[in-house]
Amino acid sequence: MGVNLSDIVPAEQAELEDVAGQVVAIDAYNAIYQFLSVIRQPDGKPLMDQRGRVTSHLAGLLYRNANFLELGIRPVYVFDGTPHKLKARTIIERSERRSKAKREWEEAVEKGDYQKAFTKATQSSRITNEIVESSRILLSYLGIPVVQAPEEGEAQAAFMAAKGDAWAASSQDFDSLLFGAPRLVRNLTITGRRRHPGKDQSKEVPVEIILLDKVLEHVRLTREQLIDVCILMGTDFNEGVMGIGPKKGLKLMQEHGSLEKVMSLLQVEIEGYQEIRDIFLRYEVMREYRLEWREPDRDKVMSLLKGQYDFSEARVDSALKRMHPQDGRRKPLEGAQRSLDMFP
Repeated sequence: MGVNLSDIVPAEQAELEDVAGQVVAIDAYNAIYQFLSVIRQPDGKPLMDQRGRVTSHLAGLLYRNANFLELGIRPVYVFDGTPHKLKARTIIERSERRSKAKREWEEAVEKGDYQKAFTKATQSSRITNEIVESSRILLSYLGIPVVQAPEEGEAQAAFMAAKGDAWAASSQDFDSLLFGAPRLVRNLTITGRRRHPGKDQSKEVPVEIILLDKVLEHVRLTREQLIDVCILMGTDFNEGVMGIGPKKGLKLMQEHGSLEKVMSLLQVEIEGYQEIRDIFLRYEVMREYRLEWREPDRDKVMSLLKGQYDFSEARVDSALKRMHPQDGRRKPLEGAQRSLDMFP
């Protein structure tokens, strides 16, 4: 799930209303995975239709986008393309972890340990081709634009934010900063009260807004040097150096200035490090895309959610009534503009 820079990156807590009136490029796979993880029954089972097909992602997309559009937030969902060859190891490891978590979830359910079952279930979520396709179809019926990235969706979202077509990129991962997003919004799709994994308690999950220029000023590094810190730690594209976390990696980079010098000092060699740098600095993007928000097509949404996936007509209608066509002319909620001044 990308590099974890929470220990060294400053973040501003915000409210969902603080994003009102803005275009946000959302890493679609990241958002869908979050919906699959958190929208579950007490024993960890995902929401399903009568045929046993998972519907947690569809519920998340419907109700969360109703919140967004009601506030005047204009979401754009950016889908992954072909993963880079260096990501193969990470993909295999994630699949193995999810298979193990699924076995442990089933064992916990059999024992009646629902706290453990819920925790393991959230770790077992998988995004299938059917989940991706049904997500894209629902978004199109809701009138929300979809962009297909040639490679990493997170990179494409960062490019759109850097270009100015989006106010921010949205993802749980800090990789967006490495890809050059000037503004990253975390927890956008899961903000609110969320249950603690394995506990009966819940916690408040706030929106976080992270500015790249403030991050670089705080850590006293360039973006290229921050990428080198992450290569030392290990990314989705390399294993990194044993014992190097964000704080130690940051200290080494501040003292020595480049990955080459740090590797020489530690007497280690990170294979293909220049190619990994290029993944973050010179990635392929889709430059021809159209961002247009339309009125939801009620008949098509209802045919999909009620007709194919057994959603309640009343609940779907309730969500649709909160959605409005977003063409950039709707004003943010009262007070939102003042809050946005905090995040130029």
